[in-house]
Amino acid sequence: TQKYVQKKSLKLNLYSQVLQQAGNIDRLGRFLWSLPACERLHAHESVLKAKAMVAFHRGNFKELYRLLESHTFSAHNHAKLQNLWLKAHYMEAERLRGRPLGAVGKYRVRRKFPLPRTIWDGEETSYCFK
Repeated sequence: TQKYVQKKSLKLNLYSQVLQQAGNIDRLGRFLWSLPACERLHAHESVLKAKAMVAFHRGNFKELYRLLESHTFSAHNHAKLQNLWLKAHYMEAERLRGRPLGAVGKYRVRRKFPLPRTIWDGEETSYCFK
């Protein structure tokens, strides 16, 4: 079973990357839905990352946040997942306010919704306003 999961997850990772780069998120969602009910496979980082991408593109931000907060991701995935986290919060704030966020609005969103430890290495980003 371990070899099966490793082999399947490698193929899944490659297939997910191809679909993501092609911008074919609907097809990626259908592919994830078709995976066998194997807990180890669904807990694999490449599957979780793909599920997060699909949740973001479908506007299912609660699911996105749940996925990003429930698994510690590898550092090489942090930038992409941090981007999803922030964009989702920005989009929610813009929807509530009914207008696009400016620099200060985005700063306030980042302060209100800090990155979870699961997608952040702990390094602080400093913002300087003049």
